[in-house]
Amino acid sequence: MTRISQFSPFEVVEGDRGKGLVLLADHAGRELPEEYGSLGLPSAEFERHIAYDIGVEQVTRRLAALTGAPAVMARFSRLLIDPNRGEDDPTLIRQLYDGTVVPGNYPMKPEERARRIELFHQPYHDAVSAVIASVAEKTGAPPFVLSVHSFTPSMQGRSRPWHVGILWDSDPRAAAPLIEALAADESLIVGDNEPYDGALRGDTMFRHCIVNGIAHALVEIRQDLIADAAGAEAWARRLAPILEEINAMPDIHEVRMFGSRTGPIEEKAAW
Repeated sequence: MTRISQFSPFEVVEGDRGKGLVLLADHAGRELPEEYGSLGLPSAEFERHIAYDIGVEQVTRRLAALTGAPAVMARFSRLLIDPNRGEDDPTLIRQLYDGTVVPGNYPMKPEERARRIELFHQPYHDAVSAVIASVAEKTGAPPFVLSVHSFTPSMQGRSRPWHVGILWDSDPRAAAPLIEALAADESLIVGDNEPYDGALRGDTMFRHCIVNGIAHALVEIRQDLIADAAGAEAWARRLAPILEEINAMPDIHEVRMFGSRTGPIEEKAAW
């Protein structure tokens, strides 16, 4: 964890907008603005998955380099506010996370909640929207969006055998071929909406892709596989050619509305 006085809530890794691919990393960072101190937590808590997605920053940077695509990464810790949650989600700002009480988040006044949305959550999503729009403007079509996450080998006493999981809601265009390509490697256990369900109303994929009819997928890589540079490099090299193949599929850059398993949506397609 790093406390920063001059704080930017996101980083854009520049790439070729003409590639038609956008990479996202909602939980890449674990930084805190100086004014928040450590949220009352010991530094060791910021080494855990509760603070960020271990290994994701390195995987995303390498994927951007290998594919030439731009990436948007959140820099702030999810303990400050979770960019992969809707603004009305009760887990947007956690007061208790996997057994850890977060003193700096309790009590949470409405004014402080609104401030964190305004200063951190919204700017990240504005950056995501801007990069997606710039790619669409460059190519004349909506991009393929991949969101990169990681998950713990076990949670609440339950072992998670998957090496990688692909999360999705109702649009199978990117998720289905991604699962198929990864599952072709017999050494991998590939989860289809495991260890989480990809239908989460208001999350990043919902906000930027589902309501706009943009092809997308969320990849979850088990953290012990990408915790070091060698593992991150190996997984980036595994994923890059698969993403390029999917990105070349004829229907990937079409606006198609599949709806959401979470309920009716207000379609907002801009293309």
